Amino acid sequence: MLRIPLFHVDAFADRPLTGNPAAVCLLDSWLDDESLRKVAAENNLPATAFLVPGDDAYQLRWFTTSCEIRLCGHATLAAGFVVLKMLQPPREVARFETKQGGILEVRSAEGALQMDFPAFFSRNWSGNPDQLIRAAGVQSTPVEILEANQTWIAVLENNEVVATADPNFELLKKMHPYAVAITAPGKSEDFVSRYFAPSYGISEDYVTGSLHCALAPYWARHLGRNHLTARQLSSRGGVLTCEMAGDRVRLTGNAILTMQGTLQI
Repeated sequence: MLRIPLFHVDAFADRPLTGNPAAVCLLDSWLDDESLRKVAAENNLPATAFLVPGDDAYQLRWFTTSCEIRLCGHATLAAGFVVLKMLQPPREVARFETKQGGILEVRSAEGALQMDFPAFFSRNWSGNPDQLIRAAGVQSTPVEILEANQTWIAVLENNEVVATADPNFELLKKMHPYAVAITAPGKSEDFVSRYFAPSYGISEDYVTGSLHCALAPYWARHLGRNHLTARQLSSRGGVLTCEMAGDRVRLTGNAILTMQGTLQI
């Protein structure tokens, strides 16, 4: 019987039961992919981060309840929290080797955690917007539609249109391998967003770090500044700050441990 140390962490959260929950599983060596998927399904959270220790960095992979994903921000923040706060305090920087995201870092930053991620610079999408508008369930024509990191992003006129969108998840599934996001200028924050990826097992994500790797460059260009605040308008909600640094994005937020135990398989 294999015993796997397991942590449940709310990422981009300043109190329990908010932000985006992730599981973090510590492995001595890699299991086969189907076993990893089954463990993630057992956790039944938006994402599970699997860590295998290395010489100076952990190997890191992410799974939803149905498949492996290319890049996951909130589960990386959760993994960084576990390494820095639970496993190796007072270590200040956790380094992760990933299959498609390269080297990622999470560091302590004035009482919060800051991730260093690649920036995704969007391009305008010239397709027919009708299906996208119906799938996202928005009530106004987007200002523009962007494409970045296998995500179609509809830029809307204000945060009320984002908040009241009523997505059609059956239509959204048909857009695989693309996810769909909507964004607009915020009120108390610089911008707001929502993110839908039902074909990856995530109907609506609570707080999506990887999405902000595309939103931060876009809004930095349009608002004329490199330091931005953002809120994802999901049912749990979450706030993060974004800082442009050349071709990298620094995403900062808090994380909270909600459960710790052992998974036996």
